Amino acid sequence: MDKFVIKENYDVYDLYKLVAALRGEGGCPWDRKQTHESIRNNFIEEVYEVCEAIDEKNPEHLQEELGDVLLQVMFHASMEEDAGRFDIDDVSDMVCKKLVLRHPHVFGDVKVSGSDEVLVNWDAIKRVEKKQETVTDTLEAVAKSLPSLWRARKIQKRAAKVGFDWPDVDGALEKLEEEIRELRQAVKTGEGVMDELGDVLFSAVNVSRYVDVDPEDALTATSEKFIRRFRAMEELASNAGKELENMTLDEMEEYYQLGKKKENSNE
Repeated sequence: MDKFVIKENYDVYDLYKLVAALRGEGGCPWDRKQTHESIRNNFIEEVYEVCEAIDEKNPEHLQEELGDVLLQVMFHASMEEDAGRFDIDDVSDMVCKKLVLRHPHVFGDVKVSGSDEVLVNWDAIKRVEKKQETVTDTLEAVAKSLPSLWRARKIQKRAAKVGFDWPDVDGALEKLEEEIRELRQAVKTGEGVMDELGDVLFSAVNVSRYVDVDPEDALTATSEKFIRRFRAMEELASNAGKELENMTLDEMEEYYQLGKKKENSNE
């Protein structure tokens, strides 16, 4: 491989050489000792930061975060190249072949009526490719590393494709109410709370499908809303000469509702 050279502008191949230099003899001690497992969470964090840049609609931030994700890809490929199993060219070869195979309407003779049919064909090709012979195989194939709300929704969508679904949102809501009642009973008895809470969350995700709301987006928005209202509560209490630590729950709830009312009046 060519030696990495410091210059004014770089391309993807330069990044490949830079990672090799960092991990090679005379490189960085930290980079040299990393494994797939040791930087696994780094990869996840970088992908979430890309998502944050997308939400911000900030091209400069997005460019930076995409670079960080690309670095992670190069880093993992470099480890495998050192082990003699594959390199970044093999990674590119595999994904190109996969895309060609899954786009017969572009690279073959298959005709499609629109994007919906593209997705149907994609799923069918993927099932053959992954040797998924049953519907359960497709459910088990949903990555366990996904955020739990997303994973639940994806599992439900795959089950729904064969008709295992409520006819409308009313059925999903009734199931959610049933699971909440069972959770209340579990809390009373102190038995099966984890299972029942999981059922409530799974049922809530099912409702999200019917109303076309991403459960991760919904929970993120609610978390942000709670922080805003908590800040308003704390500021109102501070203006009244009070500290949260010395207030009762009823007092804090009163200020929380005042902050909520103030927020709603400004909308």
